[in-house]
Amino acid sequence: MCGQQVLPALWLSALLVLATPQGLADDHWRSLHDAVRSGQLVALSHILDWLEAHYEGQVLEVELERDDGQPVYEIEMLGPQGQVVEFEFNARSGELIGIEGVNIEGMRRKEEAR
Repeated sequence: MCGQQVLPALWLSALLVLATPQGLADDHWRSLHDAVRSGQLVALSHILDWLEAHYEGQVLEVELERDDGQPVYEIEMLGPQGQVVEFEFNARSGELIGIEGVNIEGMRRKEEAR
């Protein structure tokens, strides 16, 4: 995984821990790690690796949300022309389920562009 993508994810982790009472943060992270370890959720690193392989840009923000009861990774990226694009992945399967933004094609890696 690219170092540029790891840093924002680490900042997100730090911010979540600082913004949440310590006991709740520990329980939350423990349950997330358990869900990844047991195969209930895809590891964020796998999603970020896939994004790096298919799209150019820098990760700005990562969130784990619930959409209709389903866990969804929402990842905002800054593209090479300054565009901001949000990718949504099913956190259980790792499937890309949505992309929103401007000039998305401009972010596709050349071997991926059609």
